[in-house]
Amino acid sequence: MRLHYLRMVLTPLDVRGAGGDLANRLPRPQVAGDAPVAAVRDILHQVEESGDAALRLLTERFDGVVVDDLEVAPAELAAAYARIPEELRAALVVAEDAIASFHRSQMRPAHRHERDGIRVDGREIPVDRAGLYVPGGRAIYPSTVLMTAVPARVAGVGEVVLCVPPDRSGAVPDATLAAAHLAGVDRVFRIGGAQAIGAMAYGTETVPSVDVIAGPGNVYVAIAKREVAGSGLVGVPSAFAGPSEVVVVADASASPDHVAIDVLLQAEHGPDGLAWLIAWDESVISAVSSEVARLVDDAPRKEDMLSTLAEGGYAVLCEGPEQAIEVANLIAPEHLELMTADPELLVPLVRHAGAVFCGPYSPASIGDYVAGPSHVLPTDGSARFSSALTVGDFLKQLHVITVDRSGLDRLGPHVVTLAEAEGLDAHARSIRLRQGLGS
Repeated sequence: MRLHYLRMVLTPLDVRGAGGDLANRLPRPQVAGDAPVAAVRDILHQVEESGDAALRLLTERFDGVVVDDLEVAPAELAAAYARIPEELRAALVVAEDAIASFHRSQMRPAHRHERDGIRVDGREIPVDRAGLYVPGGRAIYPSTVLMTAVPARVAGVGEVVLCVPPDRSGAVPDATLAAAHLAGVDRVFRIGGAQAIGAMAYGTETVPSVDVIAGPGNVYVAIAKREVAGSGLVGVPSAFAGPSEVVVVADASASPDHVAIDVLLQAEHGPDGLAWLIAWDESVISAVSSEVARLVDDAPRKEDMLSTLAEGGYAVLCEGPEQAIEVANLIAPEHLELMTADPELLVPLVRHAGAVFCGPYSPASIGDYVAGPSHVLPTDGSARFSSALTVGDFLKQLHVITVDRSGLDRLGPHVVTLAEAEGLDAHARSIRLRQGLGS
């Protein structure tokens, strides 16, 4: 592909004619290697062994601040809510209402199934305590507080705790605390990084251990969640909620500046993410790539964008719409935008994506704040097997089984047959004894 720009920001990639070799033609930045995993394991070990003392040392090391009180005083949440500008407070209320409304629609009533003398009552039981992680550092994310805490509250979680990195003064920003107040968070801790995940998994003198940990973060946070989940101490949603990703599929009907800004939406979060443009018209690739370069030059977060684009920014030229979606499915992005003349025609082809945004008026930023579904989405290809954070991540399925005599008589012989085939004598005897057939 011959494309000429004053400065290349998106790396061009021509996959026309790739055929069955398409997957091998697509680059896949490596999010986590051996070094981050080793670093995370060391951090988790320190927290498990030394508790609060390790948290203070690690906070000074990574956040550059000495924190005496790891927990934010509960009264500070309400005070922050009162201090923030009225327009921000109003926006948080609108977002909270949209998120709560959507997640209430996910709740299912208790259900009963009856067949052949067996009654099964299905119940959903919330976890006792949920731990939430919200990033800090490059930006503040009150929206992520709402996107994690509101689903937990709708699910009926008994206690919700939140960890967020402190700023350079050792404080948690007012906007974050205000969102925590609005969402009904019970306790807030000024702890960030992998050490926060360890604190919520193992528990320390100050931070309680939790049953589930949810929320996005950098690669170290995402790895830490996988590590503690593997220990069996805490549940973690299967999605790898790491550095942000977006893939925009566009045709000539889309405005180049709209496409370009959406390619950059998630790139401003910083390094290790993905920002892809996919099109089957070379003029679209050219126009959007030039616009991306122009927008980056004027962006307040230019350095963060460039750090993402340097390793994860691509402009992919395809044969047509079907191959474009095939590319998107292979990437399995966190956010997929379909900016085409008829995006509904492409939706049935989408198999792997965290969330899909259709048409010119549906940028991923809508999903980040007010659409309703949680913006905590699968990254690093984990959309192949996982989904957005939902109320289901805070609920357990409990089945209550009751069998009457007719059901035992009808189905018991099959239990005996299956148990004997598996060599499990006690299983078979548990039926025979009830049926008066002796031992």
